[in-house]
Amino acid sequence: MKKIIIIGAGPAGLTAGYELSKNKEYEVYIFEEDKQVGGISKTINYNGNRMDLGGHRFFSKDERIIKWWNEFLPMQGNLSYDDKVLNRDKKLVEGGPDPEVDNDVMLKRNRISRIYYLKKFFDYPVSLKFETFKNMGIIRTIKSGFSYLKSIFYKRKENSLEDFYINRFGKVLYSMFFEKYTEKLWGRHPSQIAADWGKQRVKGLSIMAVVKDMFNKTFHIKSKNIETSLIEEYMYPKYGPGQLWEKVAEKITENGGKIYLKTKVTNINTDSNTKIESIDYIENGEIKTIQADYIISSMPIKDLINGIKDNNISKEIVSYANGLPYRDFMTVGLLVKKLNLENKTNIATIENIIPDCWIYIQEPNVKLGRIQIFNNWSPYLVQNVDENVWMGLEYFCNENDEYWNMSDEEFSNFAIDELVKMKIINREDVLDYNRVKVKKAYPAYFDTYDKIDEIVNYINKFKNLYCIGRNGQHRYNNMDHSMMTAFETVKNIESNITDKTNIWNVNTEKEYHEEKR
Repeated sequence: MKKIIIIGAGPAGLTAGYELSKNKEYEVYIFEEDKQVGGISKTINYNGNRMDLGGHRFFSKDERIIKWWNEFLPMQGNLSYDDKVLNRDKKLVEGGPDPEVDNDVMLKRNRISRIYYLKKFFDYPVSLKFETFKNMGIIRTIKSGFSYLKSIFYKRKENSLEDFYINRFGKVLYSMFFEKYTEKLWGRHPSQIAADWGKQRVKGLSIMAVVKDMFNKTFHIKSKNIETSLIEEYMYPKYGPGQLWEKVAEKITENGGKIYLKTKVTNINTDSNTKIESIDYIENGEIKTIQADYIISSMPIKDLINGIKDNNISKEIVSYANGLPYRDFMTVGLLVKKLNLENKTNIATIENIIPDCWIYIQEPNVKLGRIQIFNNWSPYLVQNVDENVWMGLEYFCNENDEYWNMSDEEFSNFAIDELVKMKIINREDVLDYNRVKVKKAYPAYFDTYDKIDEIVNYINKFKNLYCIGRNGQHRYNNMDHSMMTAFETVKNIESNITDKTNIWNVNTEKEYHEEKR
């Protein structure tokens, strides 16, 4: 049997592990430094309330991914608790599980996200509704219109993310809805960030895409080329994304695979210029070595390069890898009695709270980036959904900066103060809180990122080493894209294909995930 070592038990690593564990020709070993599987897609259970770190909508334009998810968690066949209480109609799957009785179930949820700016709500992505222009005011509306017209006839060379956004929305809308938020997210002004990020995450989204989407909806025209940001429904596990990955991990173990938690890989040992021979890892304080026929890595490229024991590695490659930037992330789970934000929509919710999954905070005088309302992701994430609101307050930071180094109590109170300042909550309504830190949550596209091709060329010289997932490729992928890198890797291993172009090409071309397959 051939021995396969997988570094990291996030979505990419577990997808590869499950697919390979079904093949009895392989022994599968997965090493995970954390105490639980799922990577940034894990679910934290805190006092009976569950936290989704960053929010993970289950949506893909690749039917194989959807089918794979539903293999573990079938789509609901009966209404969920909030749908029943509110008498909401929903298209259900005949014979599917009942979320009120069964735990292993995927819910169908409405995607509602808005921008909070000028103490008002704007659609996300920005729509061309009357309410948008009313909230902007006549002067801003006129300025944004002329600014957009200018962007149609005068295209900037896309040297930066700023150029990318201005070409699609005009300078005024860019300044209102993209500039400050992007700077919060990355800690850099968009003019200092490569346009690659927009090409991967935003792709074809623009004013024209928004207009086209509105036209299609008005006249009930179905389009297969719907931008991901405009999708209005998504799937979601009853108990959050970690529920799915815990199920996958169980299946891997049932298939004979081995998963080592709280186990750090330290060295990747080579026996020649073209092959990885083994890895070293720390288990219960003891350094151990395991031989490998194949290595699949979803660890950060920076850590991978520093772990490779190769006498022929150049100082330049090590320097480029060490210069790859990341943005770290913190979520404060906050349980409150109520929100001060009024639900002015026509969407019914329990206790009439606002219906948003996410609220993007564009106010420049706070550090808060986004608010998740867990009640609206799944009623089963909240222990007492009829009385309380359970939120995730999302902050983007750098490891060991002043906010990262605050105690949990200090930072949680800082976050609460920001909500109070924005008049979103009253301090006396706070019931409980919990802070969670996530290192290297977002691979960033600046500093030595322009040398990524040289790093990839070095990695690819090792015929039995495959890099997958968000950090494994230093690419800001969605979960389904990370899974696709795993599928492509499994295909190459099983077919004895050494060329890895197909793996690195996932989510690099505009049309790669634009159409259903």
